Amino acid sequence: MNWLYPVTIVLYSLSVLGYFIDFLQHNRKVNRMAFWLLSIVWVLQTVFFVIRALELERLPLLTPFEGLFFYAWLVVTLSLAINWYFRVDFLVFFTNLIGFSMMAFSLFTPDGDIPEALSALLASELLIIHISMILLSYVAFTLSFACQIMYVIQHQMLKRKIWGKRLLRFGALSKLDSLSFIAISIAWPLLLIGLILGFIWAYHKFAFVPLYDAKVISSLLVLGVYSVYLYQRVVKYVRGYNMALLGIAGFLILLINYILSGQYSNFHIWY
Repeated sequence: MNWLYPVTIVLYSLSVLGYFIDFLQHNRKVNRMAFWLLSIVWVLQTVFFVIRALELERLPLLTPFEGLFFYAWLVVTLSLAINWYFRVDFLVFFTNLIGFSMMAFSLFTPDGDIPEALSALLASELLIIHISMILLSYVAFTLSFACQIMYVIQHQMLKRKIWGKRLLRFGALSKLDSLSFIAISIAWPLLLIGLILGFIWAYHKFAFVPLYDAKVISSLLVLGVYSVYLYQRVVKYVRGYNMALLGIAGFLILLINYILSGQYSNFHIWY
C-alpha cells in the first residue's frame, strides 16, 4: 500500500490540471478526462480508507493525517456529485485546488499509526513529484518560448514586408499565439503545484518554509510574470506582439531561475 498514496496524489494533480485547462479554454474533452481522473482518485482514496480501517480495526479519523485525508476524500466525493448532477465545472476546479492541497499536506501531519520507514518513503516520493512537476513546467515554458520567438520574428518580417517561402514556414501568427497560450496554461499550474509540494516537503524536513531562498524568490517571480500573461490573455483578451514579448521576458527570468539562482540557494543544487 506504500505506492497507493503517491499515485493518488499524482493523478489528483493531473485532474486539477485538466480542470484548470478547461477553465481557461472551455475544453470539454479535457474536462471529461479530468472528471474520469478525479473518479479514479476517489476510488483509490476509498480503497486506501477501507484498507486502513481494516488494518487499524477502527475508522481512520483520529490522527491529523487521517482527518486531512478524510477531508480531501469528502471534497472529491462532493466534487463528483456536483460534476455529475449539476455540471458546475468551475466550482469543481476551485474546490479541488483546496482538496489537493489538503491531501498533499496530510502526508506530513502527525500520525502515530504510520511507521517511521513509511513516513520517510512518502517524503522521498513527494520530493520526486515536486521535482518532476517543476521540470515538466520548464519543458512547457520552453515550448511557449519557442512559439513566442517565432511570433516576434514573423511579426518583424511582416512589418518590414519581407516576403518569401521562409515566412510561410513560420506558420500562422494566430496558431503560434494559441500554441504558446496552451503551453503556458499547462506549465503555470504545474509550476504552482510543484512549489506547493516543495513548501510542504521543506516544512516537514526542516520545520520551516525557505521563503527567502534565492530559488524560491525567483520561482515566485516567474509564477508572477506568467500570472500577468494569463490575466491579460484570459480576462483582458489581449493578444499579439506585446504578449509574445511578455512571455519571452518570463522565460528569460526562468533561465536565470534555472541557471543562476541555484548557486545561491541552500536547498537547490541542480534545478
